[in-house]
Amino acid sequence: MDKLSFLEVIAAIAVFVSLLLSVFLLTVKTERKLENRLFAAFLIINAIDISGIFMHLFVESYNLKAFKISAYLLVMPLFYLYVNAVCYSDFTLKRKHLLHLIPFIVANLILVPRLYLAEGAAKEDFFTTMWNSPEMFVYQLIGELQFFFYIVGVFMILKKYKKIYLENYTNPNTLLYKWLFQLTLIFLFIHVCIIFKNIIRYTACNDLFIWLHILAGASFLLAACWFILKALNYPELFRRIDSTLQLTENFAETLETENKTDETKSIQIEQLKKFMVEKEPFLEPSLTIQELADQVNIPVRELSVLINHHLNQHFFDFVNEYRIKKAMTLLKDPTKKEYTVLEILYEVGFNSKSSFHTSFKKYTNQTPTAFRNS
Repeated sequence: MDKLSFLEVIAAIAVFVSLLLSVFLLTVKTERKLENRLFAAFLIINAIDISGIFMHLFVESYNLKAFKISAYLLVMPLFYLYVNAVCYSDFTLKRKHLLHLIPFIVANLILVPRLYLAEGAAKEDFFTTMWNSPEMFVYQLIGELQFFFYIVGVFMILKKYKKIYLENYTNPNTLLYKWLFQLTLIFLFIHVCIIFKNIIRYTACNDLFIWLHILAGASFLLAACWFILKALNYPELFRRIDSTLQLTENFAETLETENKTDETKSIQIEQLKKFMVEKEPFLEPSLTIQELADQVNIPVRELSVLINHHLNQHFFDFVNEYRIKKAMTLLKDPTKKEYTVLEILYEVGFNSKSSFHTSFKKYTNQTPTAFRNS
């Protein structure tokens, strides 16, 4: 099998897997319909784009081939909207989101005079030399600028999500951030391959051009399979947050200038620490800062400032510290020697073995097993 045939096989498999996963996402019964539909649309558009590798075997229409090329400009908007929908529980599609279609519409309008409205030999001639035309130069410029702005936008969303999550939640489920971050890096790598491929297109290195095509197609195929494995192994992966939640830094200064004295803050901190030790609210795996604020009768914003600014900890780390202290006690308790590490981590409020081990080692510089045996 030569390189071109191998490329076509890789592309066909990637299209099949993408469409199969899309059908699953569109038909599965779930409360998270919006993000499933957005990711399904993302996969379908990518499948259309990848199909260009073997489309010539089945399709003769130049208009369809041109549409396939311009459809790539829908990929990053769909991924950007998908990340928003996954991260924020109150995210909905609105009319303003139609603005994301502008690059796609502009690219197709550019092709109207010399492709969509052309006929016969004129259309064939244009398509033959298309990649050397001013129209395709503008298309590639739009595509690169669009990718840059959207990839930056996605990283900004993830950064904000992580900070809000750590300040408001304790369920060790930062898997969502890590997974989306990794997925974004994969798509960034694929796009870098596409950039090099487009540069090589204008040289005589045809073999390198095909290999870059193979690398990009294989990477996308592996990413789709990885997504399926993640969904199967971590069905609880997604824990979304309310986008109306504010970062502590946005209101800390205002609260500091109000009527709270240093003595009042010290009393509240002592009250909070005493409550954590005596009532052990951290044993609840899904404890949020709002729930803790209700229990200690401190307004949630004041509590957030106390923890994040005066104790200099994220709420996530603040609660997990008490969980780790409790776990240390249980690990050294002779009456609990029959308990496994897994049983203990669940008992102290963790619901993830990897998160427990990470937090325990961060706090003690030892693994739970090593600490128990020391």
